[in-house]
Amino acid sequence: MSRADTRSVTAPIAVIRQRGHERPRRRTRIILGALAVVLAIVWAFPVYWMLNSALLPNVVLEQTKPTLLPIGGSLKNFAAVFADGSFLRALGISLTVAGIAVVCCLLFAFLAALAISRFRFRGRRSFVLAVLFIQMLPAEGMFIAQYKLMGSLNLLNSVIGVSIIYIAAVVPFTIWMLRGFVAGIPVELEEAAMVDGLSRTQAFLRITFPLLAPGLVASGVYAFLQAWNEFTVALVILQDSSMQTLPLWLRGFIQQSSSRAIDWGEVMAASTLVAVPVIIFFLFVQGRMTSGLVSGAVKG
Repeated sequence: MSRADTRSVTAPIAVIRQRGHERPRRRTRIILGALAVVLAIVWAFPVYWMLNSALLPNVVLEQTKPTLLPIGGSLKNFAAVFADGSFLRALGISLTVAGIAVVCCLLFAFLAALAISRFRFRGRRSFVLAVLFIQMLPAEGMFIAQYKLMGSLNLLNSVIGVSIIYIAAVVPFTIWMLRGFVAGIPVELEEAAMVDGLSRTQAFLRITFPLLAPGLVASGVYAFLQAWNEFTVALVILQDSSMQTLPLWLRGFIQQSSSRAIDWGEVMAASTLVAVPVIIFFLFVQGRMTSGLVSGAVKG
């Protein structure tokens, strides 16, 4: 048999073998895809149930038979939440506190992470261990000290006071997160840019900083969620009813509703309104994170 005949025989065999290997892989991909869809449905169902309940009247929600679709629903529950003028005030306070916490945490943690990763100085290792130790301290054990400190500074019932505590609580872990991102970028990239004529500052801003964008976004998301959802510190520092973040406002709203029998439709509407800004923020930042990864890979 000639070589040409051998090739003509072995070629279909190779194709058959390749198809045989592809079938299990395709099956595995289909199974994993179906599993991912099921997990996504399970994850999203509580959110859907909250929104569905927010559109239904309390009479329907109190029935033993669950209503899976908001047929005949309305926005009356949301209107009742907005009728309470304290919601918008609490929303403004939460946005302000979360914004201050995110900006300050990113600034302080970014500079600290650069110092730890790029410079060798006395006490560097002790500083890293101190960051980890502070992160392990329970927040509840510092409530009395924090309350007395804010009281001595006349910062009780103030946005600045609660923001300072949030920043102090979030900065240690944010430093640790950013340290990993900074350490993952080779310093040789900056050195190569400096050989090409850039200064150290220009090399950092043009080469290293774009690669750090995903780390900054991830750290910002963490700081935002911690400041937005925090309840216990705000309960201790913000005791004035006119100075409440959204978690405190939601607790007060539920207590007011319980005095006249809990209206679960209004409670779910209030919970939905508290969760919506977080979802919008995360969806926006998720796109920024993806573009930052792609941009960093191109510029690297």
